[in-house]
Amino acid sequence: MGASSDMNDRDMTLSDLTGYAAATLTTAAFVPQALHTFRTRDVSGISLGMYGTFTAGVALWLAYGLLLGAWPIVLANAVTLALALAILFMKLRYR
Repeated sequence: MGASSDMNDRDMTLSDLTGYAAATLTTAAFVPQALHTFRTRDVSGISLGMYGTFTAGVALWLAYGLLLGAWPIVLANAVTLALALAILFMKLRYR
């Protein structure tokens, strides 16, 4: 197993790190809005259609990540799905 094996290991590590960095940033970007919504319970500016579609899309991304065994995708979308479902529930409850 020469240099090409080492390169594949390094590429896999680099791709995992890139995935985790992307997952962290995109999920973290969502958190301030979610916290604001939880604290204020103000859902007047949230479109039910958009949020329903967004939540369904996140659920599909989670399923895709599970099918691939791609843990950065799974972890980011599991957290985002939990937050999105909570906000969607609040939108339905506090309209």
